[in-house]
Amino acid sequence: MHTENTECTAFQGDLDLPRSRAANERLHALIPGGAHTYAKGDDQYPENLAPVISHGHGAHVWDVDGNRYIEYGSGLRSVSLGHAHPRVTEAVRRQLDRGSNFVRPSIVEVEAAERFLATVPTAEMVKFAKNGSDATTAAVRLARAATGRPKVAVCADHPFFSVDDWFIGTTPMNAGVPAPTGDLTLAFPYGDLAATEDLLTRHRDEVACLILEPATHTEPPPGYLAGLRDLADRHGCVLVFDEMITGLRWSEAGAQGLYGVVPDLSTFGKALGNGFAVAALAGRRDLMERGGLRHPGDRVFLLSTTHGAETHSLAAATAVLTTYTEEGVTARLHHLGERLAAGVRAAAAAAGVADHVVVRGRASNLVFATLDENGRPSQRYRTLFLRGLLAGGVLAPSFVVSSALDDADIAQTVDAVSGACAVYRKALDNGDPTPWLGGRPVKPVFRRWA
Repeated sequence: MHTENTECTAFQGDLDLPRSRAANERLHALIPGGAHTYAKGDDQYPENLAPVISHGHGAHVWDVDGNRYIEYGSGLRSVSLGHAHPRVTEAVRRQLDRGSNFVRPSIVEVEAAERFLATVPTAEMVKFAKNGSDATTAAVRLARAATGRPKVAVCADHPFFSVDDWFIGTTPMNAGVPAPTGDLTLAFPYGDLAATEDLLTRHRDEVACLILEPATHTEPPPGYLAGLRDLADRHGCVLVFDEMITGLRWSEAGAQGLYGVVPDLSTFGKALGNGFAVAALAGRRDLMERGGLRHPGDRVFLLSTTHGAETHSLAAATAVLTTYTEEGVTARLHHLGERLAAGVRAAAAAAGVADHVVVRGRASNLVFATLDENGRPSQRYRTLFLRGLLAGGVLAPSFVVSSALDDADIAQTVDAVSGACAVYRKALDNGDPTPWLGGRPVKPVFRRWA
């Protein structure tokens, strides 16, 4: 059934964002894609409803039109303490008049390394960088150097590892990557040890490392991570945990600290800086030292960047790690996420869409699925849902919480979900959400054509 009803195409409280629309045009005129991260592009939001942010504080952000939102997934999961957290900003402020970069290492570098390794005791050495891609690429290079093998095996069920060719060559956005480079990267399914062993057997003595997120929206099957550890040992591979998301959110020591399986190398970022640019490669001393000066073998160009040890970001990371351990932030993230998930599920059930608006993931890292009449993921229904959330003052590409949320924020979010789910039900009954989209649907990040 398809019924065009112009009276039901608008959400109550629908936004008008003239300044944001104008700013988006300026962004596209000067910046490819209109953003410096594809996941922040206006194609990820309903048409004409992509706010351009003016500032943020705690769990809230304001757009250039003056609207305030409760924000989830802040900074692509990086701002887990809330914007402008006082302990972090004060640590950075103390460095502002002391200089940011020098011709030799600063004492801040060793202090940050000591704090990191005290928080993640499964690692023996750490090296800092500015972004996660540099850290994961360094891990791959190090694994290739240590094993003398050319190929990399990545978990096919995890969406992103690096902007560099070894990974981007495997995605639909592989323009500019030579085919032979992409051919060196293999894929294995998450949770399937037999398939992974088959891959390693078929490519015997060719795979330098297995790299994966230890957990995402699903918990690892019992024994899975330990089984990967055993496979890596038996096949002579380096086991790499990408803890960009799980780091701090699963436990202060990441997923490796929670599940008790120690990788050879691991990478951290996102929550590590609470929005400041810092990432880390950590791991076994004998591997990490190959990128140093105290070993007899060939030197590995591990991580060497002009701004990798900029003092403000390292001060921020030290403050973040201290705050997590002293204030029990990870436990608070789980508590807030559990409350939010319960509220969203109740609202969806009340509207009769519990099988279509589905909350998934660990409480500290919630995502939502928007499913169509046949239970399939739908970008059109995602558009409808996002539009309803925005109308309720909620900016939520996910439901990933920050510790700055409070009871009122959770209640307002659930109210916004209720409003969105009521319209979702109408769209399902209509058999077509198009009248409620307000324009083109949102698009997946990884696609071949713009």
